[in-house]
Amino acid sequence: MLKISDITYSVEGRPLFEGGTATIPTGHKVGLVGRNGAGKTTLFRLIRGELALEGGSISLPNRARIGGVAQEVPSSGTSLIETVLAADVERASLMAESETATDPHRIAEIQTRLTDIDAWSAEGRASAILKGLGFDAEAQLRPCSDYSGGWRMRVALAGVLFAQPDYLLLDEPTNYLDLEGALWLEAYLAKYPHTVLIISHDRGLLNRAVGAILHLDNRKLTLWTGNYDTFAKNRAASLAVQAAEARKQDARRQHLQAFVDRFKAKASKAKQAQSRVKMLERMTTITAPEEAAKHVFTFPAPEELPPPIINMEEAAVGYGGPPILRNLSLRIDQDDRIALLGRNGEGKSTLSKLLAGKLTASAGKVTRSNKLRIGYFAQHQVDELHLDETPLQHIMRIRPAEGQPRLRARLAGFGLGADQAETPVARLSGGQKARLSLLLATIEAPHLLILDEPTNHLDIESREALVEALTGYSGAVVLVSHDMHLLSLVADRLWLVKDGAVAPYEDDLEAYRALLLQSDDPKPEKPKAEKRRASRDEILALKAELRKCEERLAKINEMRDRLAKKLADPALYEKGRGGEVETWQKKYSEVMDGLDRAEAMWMKAQERLEAAEA
Repeated sequence: MLKISDITYSVEGRPLFEGGTATIPTGHKVGLVGRNGAGKTTLFRLIRGELALEGGSISLPNRARIGGVAQEVPSSGTSLIETVLAADVERASLMAESETATDPHRIAEIQTRLTDIDAWSAEGRASAILKGLGFDAEAQLRPCSDYSGGWRMRVALAGVLFAQPDYLLLDEPTNYLDLEGALWLEAYLAKYPHTVLIISHDRGLLNRAVGAILHLDNRKLTLWTGNYDTFAKNRAASLAVQAAEARKQDARRQHLQAFVDRFKAKASKAKQAQSRVKMLERMTTITAPEEAAKHVFTFPAPEELPPPIINMEEAAVGYGGPPILRNLSLRIDQDDRIALLGRNGEGKSTLSKLLAGKLTASAGKVTRSNKLRIGYFAQHQVDELHLDETPLQHIMRIRPAEGQPRLRARLAGFGLGADQAETPVARLSGGQKARLSLLLATIEAPHLLILDEPTNHLDIESREALVEALTGYSGAVVLVSHDMHLLSLVADRLWLVKDGAVAPYEDDLEAYRALLLQSDDPKPEKPKAEKRRASRDEILALKAELRKCEERLAKINEMRDRLAKKLADPALYEKGRGGEVETWQKKYSEVMDGLDRAEAMWMKAQERLEAAEA
């Protein structure tokens, strides 16, 4: 188990933990929650031993492996699948040693351990994880250098999931995932065979993937049983009881003090007054819980426009080549709340850019209301803020004629107080940067607000404030988000982006979630007019894979022959060596199991190559 005992730690003189204590039983899935800046990420670093405690202790089982996503995978020429396979250091080391080992005893040990860790199915497991995080079979063979930082973060996540550490520590793992990837991760973590600790503000993840909540508040740690909704309900009840007890004690204290004040000078009552003074001194103060900081977003209200504000007739859009989306006949009114659904790469961002006017239709007709104003928020815009400028300078550029008091009020309406208003963006937290970007997207009171992953870096309270602001907003909203909680509370229409088309999705979000989590599509694939020929690079990659399978087969056959020779040695069967015979026979059986798996992988690789060359 993970045991945190009475820990103390400060950053620049500010205490983050004072007597923090918690015990996480082995195999539990736990969500770590707390206000921004409370010290959640610091706790992870303390558990990993990257920081030294000032007091207390953190203990783990001997030889326990701790894993987490510290940073993105470097840009390199190594393929995604090989990068993920290398993340299991033990397997990679054993596979490398198996190529040079000559001692039969060591060969048998290596093969036994490779069998124990199911090394022969590793490529299939790594491929399944990459697929779940949005990389198809073709993408998995491409080098890491082909992908941006956000996509390489997914590869880093795939690597740590594949390595299966005993203690998996994940810090906001869904920030770089789309809805499909986030739902896949929920299901994967729920079945993960070891202990998991997750820092997350995603209520869906905390409700479906964990069975306990570790709450960091007021420098203390409290472990609550149940998912996030259960935690929120039970904590609210606990705070209400604490507040009521504090009120009762305050009334009792006032009553005792009034008696003392009234009779302390009266001789006949002096003894009773003194008794009440002692009662006041012995009374342990019950402190009323602090009110949580109120998080708000204040969206300016646009004037009403006649419907529709956007109308498309047989429109198509792309990036200069064949259209990504075709035959778009869609309509948006000012009271619409639309969520865009669809797997990664189907065109959700392309549609968002078309609606925002950042792309023009290559065919058909797109009609917009003459006075239409559009606000557009995408995650990359947070990264494009001017790091050396303050939030106040950002909005002064947009509203140069507006007085500073009014501009500061606008910032306060997005939770950026007086201190943050004049702090350089580089020193703001991720959540504060996201709030500034949302302010910039809505400052002109848009009639249509397009939000592409708006909740990244926002804490749970801020996400709830965003839900409240969007439900009260008088403009249209188009949402792309991996946050099912946000989508379920805000969206009243669902559009599915799939196979180059956009159409209303008539079922609900839960049905869509179930559809995504199905291992196989229940609907048969439509026949293709013409089979796509594999490219030269794809065939070369398949040939390389086949060569690896052949090399693996040759090595295992060599190991089998060595073990067979050992078992054929008459000296092995001399009297008194029965136990040794049994050991070598067991090792031989394990190598034969590995040979069966390797032959199956070789046959599949051969079939894929033949199909590609046909």
